Parts: sequence; structure tokens; C-alpha cells
Amino acid sequence: MRNDWRARNHPAYWAFLVHRVSGALLTAFLPLHFWVLGQALQGEAGLESFLRWTDQPLVKAGETVLVLLLSAHLAGGVRLLMLEFLAWREWQKGLAAAAGALTLAAALAFVLNVL
Repeated sequence: MRNDWRARNHPAYWAFLVHRVSGALLTAFLPLHFWVLGQALQGEAGLESFLRWTDQPLVKAGETVLVLLLSAHLAGGVRLLMLEFLAWREWQKGLAAAAGALTLAAALAFVLNVL
């Protein structure tokens, strides 16, 4: 097995890594999401108290991270679909950079909307 450090410094490797890590973190978030949905089924009072708790600045920062993870995973998935189904072109090398730019733009738009 070859341990080539140049392969791990390639933009495609970083795009792969961001896509995998964002997917794993989103999967870890799902039980909390389902728990919150369950609060809505328990009654209005439980959901209302939880929604008041979410107004804290730390929770808002967590929401921003969640949006960043969602947009990173989406952009990485679109990049993979384009690599899979389109003929290879030189411009596809920039798909990782474009995916990163779209990810940051989505997170920034969310932050600006929250403020």
C-alpha cells in the first residue's frame, strides 16, 4: 500500500473528505431532529418551550453549522453526480472549488437572515 502525501493534498480528496464528514455529522444530527418532531406530537406546550430554548445564540450558531453541513453535502453530491454522468472536461477540476463557494454562500445567506 502506497502512502502518497500528494494524493491527500489534492482538491478531489478534500472534496471527498468534506462530503463524507458532512454526511456522517448530518446522520448524527438525525436523532435530535426526530426527537424535536416528537415534541410537536406531544403537545403545543412542549414544542413551544423547546422553540423558546432555540433562541439562544449558541443554538443559532449550531443552526448555522447545520446549514453549512447541509450545503456542503448537497454541493458535494451534485459534484459527484456531474462527475458520474457527464463526460470529463477540464472545467470539472473546478467543481470542488465551486462546491465550496456554494457552501459558504449558503451559510452566509443563512447567517445574514438570522441576524
